[in-house]
Amino acid sequence: MSAAATRPRRSALFMPASNPRALAKAVTLDCDAVILDLEDSVAPATKHEARAAAVAALETGGWGRRERVVRVNAADTEWGPDDLAALRGAALDAVLLPKVDDPATLHAARAALGEGPALWAMIETCAGVASSRAIAAAARDTGLAALVVGPNDLARELRCAPGDDRAPLWSILTEVVLAARLAGIAALDGVTNAIDDPAAIERACDQGARWGFDGKTLIHPAQIAAANRAFAPSVEAVARAERVVAAFALPAHAALGAIRVEGEMVERLHLAQAERLIALDRAIQSRQ
Repeated sequence: MSAAATRPRRSALFMPASNPRALAKAVTLDCDAVILDLEDSVAPATKHEARAAAVAALETGGWGRRERVVRVNAADTEWGPDDLAALRGAALDAVLLPKVDDPATLHAARAALGEGPALWAMIETCAGVASSRAIAAAARDTGLAALVVGPNDLARELRCAPGDDRAPLWSILTEVVLAARLAGIAALDGVTNAIDDPAAIERACDQGARWGFDGKTLIHPAQIAAANRAFAPSVEAVARAERVVAAFALPAHAALGAIRVEGEMVERLHLAQAERLIALDRAIQSRQ
């Protein structure tokens, strides 16, 4: 099992690169990834300053185990190509590409960045949803490591009102997780706009975890704790996983494809699930 497959991505926090206080605070927060944003949260007049500030913040260091990600502007904007050029060789883990409609966007970004950071792709347009499997299938050739849902742009294009349960987006959420799993990459749920409603944040995080996402993108530090809880294995789940692994390790079960554990039939596919869950829990614990 690769380290990438169990890398914690429970919480990925957007921070506007144009805000010096936000950049300084980013290295103190308990999130698994920080996304320095050059796109939606940055006004056109400050795009150039934000880009320079992001590169400087990456070079400063102090990020610890946090994954360092920069969201660039779209390739068809006046800032997008220069964003990628500035990040070539920069000290970061991934570049988040907005509004990815097809694999060509990934290949162009890979060419611009060279062999450096991984790519994350935002699925936030109708075309992106329709091409999500093809986009994910390009992971091996482009270094794509994650698909990220962009619910606000999707709702605008679809002209739908997601509401608290996000029912109009259910089929899209399933499709993004399915595409990611087919390619063996991560799937991150989209942002929740609620900041001052802890119960709403908890519900959104729990929903994303039940849907199968690896984590969630966030827009405020107040949302981090809920995401870290929802996308981490529970103590009970880890304990049961350890019992499943121990049961299969018994000499009497070495050649068996299915065994009984605590009154339930458990197959080797459950063993693989248990091993991954334990590895994820250990990776999370190592961050403490």
